[in-house]
Amino acid sequence: MSDVNPCMSCGACCAYFRVSFYWAEADDAGGLVPAELTEAVTPFLRCMSGTRQKPCRCSALEGTPGEATRCTIYHQRPSPCREFIASGENGEANEACDRARAHYGLPPLYKDMPFHTPADAATEGLSRVQLR
Repeated sequence: MSDVNPCMSCGACCAYFRVSFYWAEADDAGGLVPAELTEAVTPFLRCMSGTRQKPCRCSALEGTPGEATRCTIYHQRPSPCREFIASGENGEANEACDRARAHYGLPPLYKDMPFHTPADAATEGLSRVQLR
């Protein structure tokens, strides 16, 4: 198993959910999100382009969900993206993450995956196995 963040090869949430946020998060209103990658939903709500219709795919997503993906505006992403956590992170399941992954034929993430295990605990477990 790899200790690479599973979101780097997933991207399912970016190609499954509408990404809506307060309009002022866009850079034309003082925020960080590039306004040219958004569209108005209401006078006070925007969403990432490509996420308002089905099939859904955020315009900032690069790559193929389930294979290799990346967010082209990661450091400028809106609050829903910053707040979304992978299932198993912090030891808690995220049903939304699991649902998006299932849509793309990906298995759910579990809290005991190496990515979700502190480095010391993972090394300790490996050492015990090697000592036997």
